[in-house]
Amino acid sequence: MSSENSYLQLLRDVLGKGVRKEDRTGTGTISTFGYQMRFPLEEGFPLLTTKRVPFKLVASELLWFIKGDTNIRYLLQHGNNIWNEWAFKRWIESDEYMGPDMCDFGLRSQKDASFAAAYEKQMTLFKERVLQDDAFAARFGELGDVYGKQWRAWKTTQGETIDQLKDVIHAIKTNPDSRRLIVSAWNPEDVPTMALPPCHTMFQFYVANGKLSCQLYQRSGDIFLGIPFNIASYALLTHLVAHECGLGVGDFVHTIGDAHIYSNHIDQIEIQLSREPKGLPQLKLNPDKRSVFEFELSDLTLEGYAPHPTIKAPVAV
Repeated sequence: MSSENSYLQLLRDVLGKGVRKEDRTGTGTISTFGYQMRFPLEEGFPLLTTKRVPFKLVASELLWFIKGDTNIRYLLQHGNNIWNEWAFKRWIESDEYMGPDMCDFGLRSQKDASFAAAYEKQMTLFKERVLQDDAFAARFGELGDVYGKQWRAWKTTQGETIDQLKDVIHAIKTNPDSRRLIVSAWNPEDVPTMALPPCHTMFQFYVANGKLSCQLYQRSGDIFLGIPFNIASYALLTHLVAHECGLGVGDFVHTIGDAHIYSNHIDQIEIQLSREPKGLPQLKLNPDKRSVFEFELSDLTLEGYAPHPTIKAPVAV
């Protein structure tokens, strides 16, 4: 089964066999537990073609993780708004917020035009302040000890830090047959301080026949909006690490715990399933950059990406 067809089959399986479940956001889902997909990276870069997935957003978020950053300012500087809702929620629930009531802003803005306009005005103000006001950004742009912190500065009980990503890259170079090539984002002690506990919780690398493969365990996955990003993000991470380690790319294996479709995404999924996949694009990396930690957006190029149009859907927060 080709890369994209594996994802489309996930949509079909959950729609056809999933169970109805309530969820934290109050939206409702159709869900299945325990699902695995495999994407041979030599076939092409697994960015969906049955709808447009913005590669620059995927890439800037991954580079943000790699830098160990946990503040949305870097993302906003690169036109990336995918983490705004969680930071914004912290602001409007704080004592400092003096604007109109934004309670239940995620769902209400979809149904009430006047509320949506007020919400957009407050969000615009919020983003401007994060970009321009250092003190405001430090307080409300922070998301807590999310992915980047755990990847690059896991805090030990002795008060030291572990750079998991740097350590695992070193291990790939020096002991490629190790079965401990693992990075974990799920730190139980830090979960309460995170704006959103890690959905993609742990990944493991595997070296064989001169190629690097990666398996992700994702505890929870929004199949329509989130999973396409996760597939592309970890495929990109695999390419970057393989590049630094002088290896080819093997497979990206995606294992999901609670794989769910939100009830307000079903119409969009029907549109996507009516479309035929197109050829996968090719990823090109700047050969002058040798370390994962040196890459910027301008060093990543996607060639031959000609997808079907974007399909918009609301985010459940």
